[in-house]
Amino acid sequence: MAMFQIRIHGRGGQGVVTAAELLSVAAFLEGKYAQAFPSFGSERTGAPVMAFCRIDQRSIRLREPVMQPDALIIQDPTLLHQVNLFEGLSASGFVLLNSTRGIQELGLDEFLKPLPQGHCRSVAASELALKHVGRPLPNAALLGGFAGITGLLKIESVIAAIRERFPAKIADGNAAAAQEAYERIRTKEVIHA
Repeated sequence: MAMFQIRIHGRGGQGVVTAAELLSVAAFLEGKYAQAFPSFGSERTGAPVMAFCRIDQRSIRLREPVMQPDALIIQDPTLLHQVNLFEGLSASGFVLLNSTRGIQELGLDEFLKPLPQGHCRSVAASELALKHVGRPLPNAALLGGFAGITGLLKIESVIAAIRERFPAKIADGNAAAAQEAYERIRTKEVIHA
């Protein structure tokens, strides 16, 4: 496996940095090397935030931000028209978007058409979080979706990382949201051809 680089976009307060950290813990649990770090900017709630994660079979020496991601996780669809989220995305990359609307409905199908079939998906992560956790924090659900769309990590590792990070009651809800997002991604028909 070559190094796999992930860039996560969201807003302050949505758990963007925590999502990157949880991905790295899930990778460690599978015996892989990983690193996670945020992009520091405006730290206020609601401001655009980025975090990065790298996963590899070998030690990772890079320390710079992820400029050419293999996967994008977009936690807040309102960012779609505010920053160039797709910049540097690999030609065989993955895009996972938190939205109740499909890629076509969002007007992204033509733009993302060059990506391989099934590499571009949306999942209603905020709704799943509201259902299972009681708050619309999409990060854990999106990590389940990430495991489903990429196959890079096992859903069991993602759930174990969630359980390691949070107290039992919070972990249970987040784990349920991640599991449901994973199942939706794995069983749902491909949104764009």
